[in-house]
Amino acid sequence: MSGKDSFTILEKIFKPKNKTKQIKGNTIKYGHIIDDQEIIDEVLVSYFKAPKSYTTEDMCEINSHGGNVIVKKILEICLKNGAELAEAGEFTKRAFLNGRIDLSQAEAVIDVINAKSSKEAKTGMKQLEGILSKKISEIKQEILDVMVNIEVAIDYPEYDVDDVTNQQMIKMLENVNTKLKKLEKSFDNGKIIKEGIKTAIVGKPNAGKSSLLNAIVKEERAIVTQYEGTTRDTIEEFVTINSIPLKLIDTAGIRQAKDEVEKIGIQKAKEIAKEADLVIAIFDSSKDLSTEDLEILDLIKNKKTIIILNKADLKPALQPNDTRLTAISKHIIKISALNHIGIEELYEEITKLFQLNEINLDNEIVITNLRHKNLITKAIENVKKTKETIEQKMPLDIVAIFIKDILEDLGNITGEMVSEDIINEIFAKFCLGK
Repeated sequence: MSGKDSFTILEKIFKPKNKTKQIKGNTIKYGHIIDDQEIIDEVLVSYFKAPKSYTTEDMCEINSHGGNVIVKKILEICLKNGAELAEAGEFTKRAFLNGRIDLSQAEAVIDVINAKSSKEAKTGMKQLEGILSKKISEIKQEILDVMVNIEVAIDYPEYDVDDVTNQQMIKMLENVNTKLKKLEKSFDNGKIIKEGIKTAIVGKPNAGKSSLLNAIVKEERAIVTQYEGTTRDTIEEFVTINSIPLKLIDTAGIRQAKDEVEKIGIQKAKEIAKEADLVIAIFDSSKDLSTEDLEILDLIKNKKTIIILNKADLKPALQPNDTRLTAISKHIIKISALNHIGIEELYEEITKLFQLNEINLDNEIVITNLRHKNLITKAIENVKKTKETIEQKMPLDIVAIFIKDILEDLGNITGEMVSEDIINEIFAKFCLGK
């Protein structure tokens, strides 16, 4: 419970073993939850006094025995005695509204909770600690330092300071643009960290797609038989490579469809290949490229692709230096999916292709939130517009309007100038417990 009446409500339902008159923050008490003098459960209660709590309000946490019946009963008792059920994200929302964290830090709470890899969790924690907020504040301060001179020049036109002010503005805008561009560029890595690499496994029937999926996830996830066309729909699995999630999608074998169901599966496979961040194209190396194989190569010619020559344990009819393959991708490896040979080499190729080893979270800010990236892009556009107004020798008060637009874009990231609708939309994504 959080709020000014938390301790009052708690006093009605909790009987500590050793009762003291004064409530101390950051302490835990042992006792019983009661309802009409009946003991409901034996509990520990943590006390947090304002402002030293998650929400900056008086807070308490009741740690009861597990089990839905007891927890539900204690919740009902709290509500009966004056508490109200929290809305989604209300605890974090109160922390934001009460000034303990800004909006970008509040959003980082979701990232930490939903993290699918250690790198995503680490990025979320750095955002939660305020690394992005600090950088945005530095950029804003750089702008505000020049805005002071602009306001002076507007208020006191009799002093001829336009040339000096223009020089200062141009230098400031160039510096700000460089910093914002770096943040915008970091979203390329941020998207990989947060969403993973959407990877389509494509090939004709019986090339070894399902065997490859099973070898990577180390379990019999997909049905493997000697019969062609076993996979009709997509099968999706998450694995982690170098602390980056890889969303693997095993697709239906691409060929001339035998029936309507297979036709739908093949069409879906082609669409997934077009949308994927990475295509793993698998071919049977014991046979030469068929017409169907050539169609697959044509389908993926403009994609980030790793070509796999499967069935390396059999006599080869297809070599990695085949120009029909090298024209599509320089990343070509031999494997035996059935015998789990060459899987580590595949991981190495993915690491090289996406430069996963170069994603450094210790010293760099990485943007993972699309809302933040869009606002940074918008701020860069307003930097460009501001420079154009200066070059066109527009009056300072016009230039000032565009500079204020940059400040507003940056303020929307941290929540200083954000609308109530956006705040509500962000916190609606939270679970009730946060």
